[in-house]
Amino acid sequence: MTVSSSTLFQSTKVGPYELKHRVVLAPLSRFRCDEEGVPKEMVLEYYKQRTTEGGLLITEATSVSENAGGYPGGAGLYTENQIQGWKKVVDTIHDNGGIVYSQLWHPGRATSKDFKKDKSQTISASAVAIKDQCIFTGKPYEEPREMTKEDIQAVTQEFAQAAKNAITAGFDGIEIHSANGYILDQFINTSSNFRTDEYGGSIENRSRFLLEVTDAVVEAIGEERVAIRLSPWSEFQDMEDATPYDTWSYIVSELQNKHPELSYIHFIEPRDDYGRKTKNDTVNTLDPFRKIWKGPFMSAGGYTTKPELAAQIADETGNLIAIGRAFIANPDLVYRLQHDKPLTKYQRDTFYTNDPEGYIDYPFYQEEDNKN
Repeated sequence: MTVSSSTLFQSTKVGPYELKHRVVLAPLSRFRCDEEGVPKEMVLEYYKQRTTEGGLLITEATSVSENAGGYPGGAGLYTENQIQGWKKVVDTIHDNGGIVYSQLWHPGRATSKDFKKDKSQTISASAVAIKDQCIFTGKPYEEPREMTKEDIQAVTQEFAQAAKNAITAGFDGIEIHSANGYILDQFINTSSNFRTDEYGGSIENRSRFLLEVTDAVVEAIGEERVAIRLSPWSEFQDMEDATPYDTWSYIVSELQNKHPELSYIHFIEPRDDYGRKTKNDTVNTLDPFRKIWKGPFMSAGGYTTKPELAAQIADETGNLIAIGRAFIANPDLVYRLQHDKPLTKYQRDTFYTNDPEGYIDYPFYQEEDNKN
């Protein structure tokens, strides 16, 4: 079976929305917003280029509050200007037939006090710093302050309010970012959570913060408009868990029991070849989590280097397939996959810059044809 005849191009449902195919724009930080976290015009153009009729897009990680400590050029959804800026983007996506979810994010310790409006110490599950340099400051990551229960409650409400703001901006739903070593993931993993209260120790306790945030966001905007991203084997930003299968099986079981109508659950594959130190992991698998979750399931990771894998996994599982780097370099990726066209190679050195180059200037396939 070719990619073009795959289940990838069969319709499916996510929340209340009918999708015409299962190729999803993965959430990708690109840092093209202004200094206030408002999307610039080129952000609108970027998402417009990647919109397809009945296709799902997930936005870049979007900060839930001014003191979360987002990065320079990063997006926010906590001010009126940000809401209005995103509304223009969302309206354009809708005008072109697309469906779009906002990925809501809090970096926790994975940032710097320099990027927080009040310049306060970063926060996390425990007072343990990432053992690396922050690419935005060039300095070692700071030791965070262990969050109090009041901090946890405050951040929970920030996620809920940001979800409401997303709906005000016209988003079709939101994805809670609980992966890749950011604040919720910092509570889940044993490498970063050394607490002795009800938010640390056991799997149930380490999962509590995420599940409380999910409850709050569901209450704010409704279950069908909420999704979650998870990464059991990330390794990014010092993430490691002692029992990944047990930990994330518990999380998925709790979500299945309490919130079975979530839009989807989004897992990063263990073979992910971008954020992991372990390469070509074919030992671990998402299959145990697929068996627990009865709703729409999305997987990401490794599909850029092996696009044929997208069709294989979709055919075997019926999953939605989120693709990142290949979608950066191929705004018409859905067309190219469906018609077995070659893919343009991405330019890694333009991923995190602040200008249009490497952002909205990648060619469409028909444009390449015309040049030849």
